[in-house]
Amino acid sequence: MVDPTTPGMRVGPVAGKDRIIAIDTLRGVAVLGILVMNIYALSMSFAAYQSPLADGGTEWYNLATWFFTHLFFDQKFLTVFALLFGAGLVMLATRAETRGMPYRGVWFRRNVWLLLIGALHGYLLWFGDILFHYALIGMLIYLFRNRSPRALIVIASILLAVGMLAAFGGGTYMQALKSSVAESQQLVAAGEVLSEEQSRQLEEWEEIQVFVKPPEQQVIEDTEAYKSDYMTILKYRAPMVAVMQTQGTLGFVLWRVGGVLLLGMALMKLGILSGQRSADYYQRMMIVGYGVGLPIVAIGAWQMWLHDWEMFWLFRVGSLPNYVGSLLVAAGHIGLVMKIVRSGALAGLMRRFSAVGRMAFTNYLLHSLILTTVFYGYGLNLYGEVPRFWLMGFVAAVIAFQLWLSPLWLAKFRFGPAEWLWRSLTYWRFQPMRHTDS
Repeated sequence: MVDPTTPGMRVGPVAGKDRIIAIDTLRGVAVLGILVMNIYALSMSFAAYQSPLADGGTEWYNLATWFFTHLFFDQKFLTVFALLFGAGLVMLATRAETRGMPYRGVWFRRNVWLLLIGALHGYLLWFGDILFHYALIGMLIYLFRNRSPRALIVIASILLAVGMLAAFGGGTYMQALKSSVAESQQLVAAGEVLSEEQSRQLEEWEEIQVFVKPPEQQVIEDTEAYKSDYMTILKYRAPMVAVMQTQGTLGFVLWRVGGVLLLGMALMKLGILSGQRSADYYQRMMIVGYGVGLPIVAIGAWQMWLHDWEMFWLFRVGSLPNYVGSLLVAAGHIGLVMKIVRSGALAGLMRRFSAVGRMAFTNYLLHSLILTTVFYGYGLNLYGEVPRFWLMGFVAAVIAFQLWLSPLWLAKFRFGPAEWLWRSLTYWRFQPMRHTDS
């Protein structure tokens, strides 16, 4: 995302001295934190992302890995990443207004291109793309750019509450639909003619099967597909991506992501995400965020255990503790990173995280490129063969690689490759890639 700069002639890409280091560092931590959870959906069945009983090993160390990553990472760093995306609109607006320049066209062009890139990423590389949703909802939040922080927080809270209600209602509806469909399937087997409503329900059930298959069936089908050739994977992945980008957006993502993007705008206007608050303020964020959020998530995980991660229970209520707790734990993560940045501790490591954050778009896409090559059938074909505990070794290797590569790349170039392409498309002119002396 772009950052405020000194006055100039036009709104353009930001590099070098004009960047906000605290935001870059936080973004770098967030994009690498996202990988800890994304690797589950990249290396094993989608069912295993939510339930450790589905795949990945049930030994104590594999279950402990699930609990640890669920507690500290699941939805937490994704929330931080989304907050920063929302903050980007405030940064772009601040910079443009300082220069007395319009910025609506830039914001919408950059989101249209991001929408396209995200769609391609989802269909061609990995179904778990988040860029499509950020871009789509990012265009909607433009309507709220001039709202006060308080108004943004109120609207965000309403959207987040709607998201919880949507999750509960969707889970309840799908369980009722499953029961109705089971009766209809028995009638079909008996040679009976279905009513129009029963036929409609059967068609609807078929459409959402990508998300409601029994875990054991999901594991078998996913493993068979993703250990195949590229074209087989492409065909298998497409229906899931289509459902996620349509029904998933309207049914859940719009409310959750929309609420978090608006919160990001509010936190940016309040100076929280840019590191402008005091060290004591960020310490309080840590204490409240971790002190309240972690117990909520832990209780939710324990309840999941007691319910054996039953699918429709998770949809209805099982996911709600993490839905709320992840917002608080994300605040704790923000407080921790900002406190470290402000104190000057771990300066060398923080510079590397900052470089990763400046190349967050590139690094995010690299996660998919590297790990699909490692795990899918057209690569090293390790899909479904590496337990959760050992997956963290792959995570550590990719993080170490990007912490090494990002500052090395930015020593020679102004942007990461994906950032350069995105900016060049947004401004419809090639951006200078190499550093200049000026």
